[in-house]
Amino acid sequence: MIKIAVDSMGGDYAPEEIVKGAIMAAQNGDVEILLVGPIEVIDKELGKYNISRLPINSVKADGAIKEGESPAFAIRRNPNASIAVAMKLVKAGIADALVSAGSTGAVSVSAITTLGMLPGLKRPTVCVPLIGLAPNTVLVDGGANIDCKPHHMLSFATIGCVYAKKLLGIARPKVALLSIGTEAEKGTKLIRESYRLLKDSNLDFIGNIEGYDILGGQCNVIVCDGIVGNVLMKFYESMGRYFVGWLKAKLGNIPLGGSIKKLLDQMISFTVIAKNESDSGGLLWGVDGAVHLLHGNSKAHQVSKTIAKAKHAVEIGLIASLKTELSTFGSEFPPTR
Repeated sequence: MIKIAVDSMGGDYAPEEIVKGAIMAAQNGDVEILLVGPIEVIDKELGKYNISRLPINSVKADGAIKEGESPAFAIRRNPNASIAVAMKLVKAGIADALVSAGSTGAVSVSAITTLGMLPGLKRPTVCVPLIGLAPNTVLVDGGANIDCKPHHMLSFATIGCVYAKKLLGIARPKVALLSIGTEAEKGTKLIRESYRLLKDSNLDFIGNIEGYDILGGQCNVIVCDGIVGNVLMKFYESMGRYFVGWLKAKLGNIPLGGSIKKLLDQMISFTVIAKNESDSGGLLWGVDGAVHLLHGNSKAHQVSKTIAKAKHAVEIGLIASLKTELSTFGSEFPPTR
């Protein structure tokens, strides 16, 4: 049985919603849950449910890393925090994957220091599939990195290509750099230097794209730093919901004809699809282990879906596939400066 370590103390609604979601996952799938956190806290939550026949176990940890703390300092200060202990379970092979709704920075630092990075990569990243309006496009990075260097952007592009190949079925992904203009000299120093690295790589780099090209299908992998990517991801996820609300307000009580009703239904469907994708979290790509992140405000059903997604990643051997794919790009990465 696949074992998933769950950071019971990570997230805005921990531990209540995290534990509830873990129980839902144990009820719905062939998976064993390792709830990591203070035993008395976990036992209090588990006591609210009948879990006598469920494969759920508790693993002792000492509290959580709080949002707003310096991740590196917090991990050093509390090496037995829930995310740190959960990460050690993956490193030791006791757990096959990890799920956390805690601070992205804390999860990333813990993953890097405990699991290490895959060969050739410098930092982990989050891939954001732009499902719905751009089904063959993935955005990288979705928020794991803030202060980036050009070689980090190159590694984001490589990871994005692996994602596009393995999960979108695109044999030769086209890569673009998000900037304020298509010209090579446009953008910040980071973007200009990243442009040169990507151009000299073996990736199918098509140059810069601007904001209004994101959904145009010109490329399959869009590269940007984590601040831009995270803002764009959250804006994109909200588009369908706000547009449907606006459209309903405009239509009021007007009887809907067939074509208009069909259009409205399609927009609602897009909203649901986008919400479901974002609800189910995302893999922290680049670390040597299956680590799945959730939004901090995730509730139980989102936790349950992410555990199922982590289980699937283990079943298909996604990390092993990523290692194999990355080996073909090994010579692309310059030494860390």
